Amino acid sequence: MAGAAPTTAFGQAVIGPPGSGKTTYCLGMSEFLRALGRRVAVVNLDPANEGLPYECAVDVGELVGLGDVMDALRLGPNGGLLYCMEYLEANLDWLRTKLDPLRGHYFLFDCPGQVELCTHHGALRSIFSQMAQWDLRLTAVHLVDSHYCTDPAKFISVLCTSLATMLHVELPHVNLLSKMDLIEHYGKLAFNLDYYTEVLDLSYLLDHLASDPFFRHYRQLNEKLVQLIEDYSLVSFIPLNIQDKESIQRVLQAVDKANGYCFGVQEQRSLEAMMSAAVGADFHFSSTLGIQEKYLAPSDPSVEQEAMQL
Repeated sequence: MAGAAPTTAFGQAVIGPPGSGKTTYCLGMSEFLRALGRRVAVVNLDPANEGLPYECAVDVGELVGLGDVMDALRLGPNGGLLYCMEYLEANLDWLRTKLDPLRGHYFLFDCPGQVELCTHHGALRSIFSQMAQWDLRLTAVHLVDSHYCTDPAKFISVLCTSLATMLHVELPHVNLLSKMDLIEHYGKLAFNLDYYTEVLDLSYLLDHLASDPFFRHYRQLNEKLVQLIEDYSLVSFIPLNIQDKESIQRVLQAVDKANGYCFGVQEQRSLEAMMSAAVGADFHFSSTLGIQEKYLAPSDPSVEQEAMQL
């Protein structure tokens, strides 16, 4: 883009453990955004991702392949994936060459599911940091399978992983409980859903763990982990059913608020039209967040004037 003024771009870095639904999320979110009128570019940063269901604007597989790395360096899939990310980190010029022609698009980055990349390995964080210098404002969208809510020990582990990810990645962050349409198949929850999404008093989880003879021996350890999570008081979740437009819309509102993206007037109308078709009646945003996004968006002076009159 030589000679052109830099344009701020927005997007989402979709992260999470394997099987949490990252690729499905990218497909569903990209379709939703296109219906709103946004130009979307989905970027696959996972060299192990094969048979992509979405139209891929940039594929890291063109730069480095996981299979080739494993064969050449005699690495397993985990070590090979870490090497691929380090190779991408060392060849960011290639990535920028691919992204620059897509300025003006909204980016969705489908990231690898290797947990180490988001908790303590530096390659992915370095890549995100470099993108920020390219004036690309990202929100980390961290997906966690909702079935972990049915097991107190697993849910505490998920909270620890989510907290470590938030601190390590260093991006505006939104945590999602994915596959909410399947949660009933996983078993009955010990508490209502708000308890898990808002991460309320975790001492109740400790009481549930104490009823298990195995975890009773580790009560002090679990107490310290819970205390750490509550001391930071950072982790919360938004439930996501990727088949439900209202669910996607709630996620998008949180993401747009986190990275600074503002709705335009035309996009607001498109969203209301889509939601009206979904619910079979006229749909209007009545929530505080919807009102704020409508009247605080700086993109249209007439909207600002209307807000001042209110």
